[in-house]
Amino acid sequence: MAMNLRLDTAHEELLESLAKEERRTKTEIVKLAIEERASKADKSARTRAIFARIMEEDADLLDELSK
Repeated sequence: MAMNLRLDTAHEELLESLAKEERRTKTEIVKLAIEERASKADKSARTRAIFARIMEEDADLLDELSK
């Protein structure tokens, strides 16, 4: 699926620089950025879920430790 991406001059220059530096196309750089962002969001959601489970399961212990 094709998509147009409109960037201001600063972002266009940054994208161009990254593409040259990594010897990739600008499209590849954008795709990698999207994948990295999605991965980071997924890790954050998993971390929050794990933290919530620990808080629930160990509420008594955490309460005692806080005293």
